Amino acid sequence: MEKKQIGFELTIFNNIEELSQTEQKLLTDAEKARENAYSPYSNFKVGAAVLLENGEVVIGNNQENSSYPSGLCAERVAVFQAGAIYPGVTIKTIAISATSKDYVVDKPAGPCGNCRQSIIEYEQKQKSPISILLRGEVGPIYKCDSMAHILPLAFSSSFLSDS
Repeated sequence: MEKKQIGFELTIFNNIEELSQTEQKLLTDAEKARENAYSPYSNFKVGAAVLLENGEVVIGNNQENSSYPSGLCAERVAVFQAGAIYPGVTIKTIAISATSKDYVVDKPAGPCGNCRQSIIEYEQKQKSPISILLRGEVGPIYKCDSMAHILPLAFSSSFLSDS
């Protein structure tokens, strides 16, 4: 038997001014996107902004539905939209920001499992990491250099064939 510990490195920023100008703008774009989220059931608004290698920024926000599981998270809206509008263009960074109508979100909310799997699929497809910026409406900002760090035992297409 062998035991191993799997972990990852995370950079924590105390305020937005500590980020690069590009990261500041991307996080601000995510915050603006979250304001247009459709979240009448959870009252939890999430915005995402994806920075592409060509400099374009694609936004998304959560879209709920009364048939609860059929809604879509902000991260997947942004990543899928980027893939649809700019196929083959590398995703460099995704910024995610969350707020609630019911309380102050003072810590970063990480992507759900479905979003992690969707983002890592793009990392695998493009063969380069996607950095992640996470923030609540106030408080610290977390930065991780790759979704593979957050999802270390990810499922991939390699499991779907024997070659």
